[in-house]
Amino acid sequence: MKKTEILIDSIDKVKAFVNEISKFDCDFDLISGRYVIDAKSIMGIFSLDISKPIVLDIHEENEAELDNIMQKIGPYLAK
Repeated sequence: MKKTEILIDSIDKVKAFVNEISKFDCDFDLISGRYVIDAKSIMGIFSLDISKPIVLDIHEENEAELDNIMQKIGPYLAK
């Protein structure tokens, strides 16, 4: 499992992000304050404040697959 911060502050970024992570079999959660939502849910993401970075929780144990995921979500990582 890995935690990282992402910034998906526009409708286009949200759609592209969900399309990228939907290709993977593992679970992804977005955590904002006390709210935890499925990161593969566009409607769930829009229930959060997307103007600020959000914590992404990646539930993957395989290091090679985790590296692949991190590479794919690189453009969305909060700087």
